[in-house]
Amino acid sequence: MTAGRSLNTQSQEWGTPKKYAEAVRSFFGGQIALDPCSNEYSIVQAGTEYRLPHLDGLKESWDFPTIYVNPPYGVDKVRGTSIKEWLLRCAYANQMYNSEVLALVPVATNTGHWKRYVFGAASGVCFLYDTRLKFLVNGLNGGKGAPMSCAMIYWGVDFDRFFSFFSKFGAALDLRSLKGNNGI
Repeated sequence: MTAGRSLNTQSQEWGTPKKYAEAVRSFFGGQIALDPCSNEYSIVQAGTEYRLPHLDGLKESWDFPTIYVNPPYGVDKVRGTSIKEWLLRCAYANQMYNSEVLALVPVATNTGHWKRYVFGAASGVCFLYDTRLKFLVNGLNGGKGAPMSCAMIYWGVDFDRFFSFFSKFGAALDLRSLKGNNGI
């Protein structure tokens, strides 16, 4: 994960911490339909998981009712992609399929992708209190903390439910008044 900083591991598979995986599952009523960027160590347990190298989550369908995304934070030089493509797909799935989407991403409020796909398209954001979120590395606790702040972003119609689930993890803000100001 880079977000403009140097990597402290070569792995792109930093897994969702247990408390957030459980909160996402609970938010979605116990079942996550799609995890488009899963890996062999994931504890998310979505009904459908896309895993490289066989299924590229940026190329496969996102026509699912509930989607959870913990994308690679750095640049994938092989595929020529970065987090902005993942955020675009989150916003697009919500807009095109009425999918409810949650994404755990680095806070980068000064970037064009945040301005277009978060502030102009998402319903809510929770800036997480964990100052150095500890991701799972190869499915295990004990990884180094993230070098940046992280947020849970919500694209969907029930901000009040999002607020009730995620406000205990951080500062949850209503972004609905900004929707449509993104050019998508």
